[in-house]
Amino acid sequence: MSDMFPDREKAFEDKWAHDEELWFKVLARRNRLLGLWAAGEMGLSGPAAEAYAKAIVEVEISKDGDAAVRRKIQQDFTAAKIDRTEHLIERKLAECLEAAKTDLIRKG
Repeated sequence: MSDMFPDREKAFEDKWAHDEELWFKVLARRNRLLGLWAAGEMGLSGPAAEAYAKAIVEVEISKDGDAAVRRKIQQDFTAAKIDRTEHLIERKLAECLEAAKTDLIRKG
């Protein structure tokens, strides 16, 4: 009976690690989709759009998460003289999150 608790603790730890990994994948996919959208808004395509999307994924990892992503995109839009509201960026962030979750579920 006492062996049950370490097994149960390990199961919870494994599930937590799995959930964290899954969430990381969802956020990375969301940020890539958001980066591709933003790149398109700025007229980037092909390798330039892919590079921009990769930069957005890296911002999430290296800085303060969603706030850094929103800030970078807004700054890049401003620099490119693209008029997009923070509300629009926030809405696209939510749309890309749902698309990333759906995509990840489909791919298993």
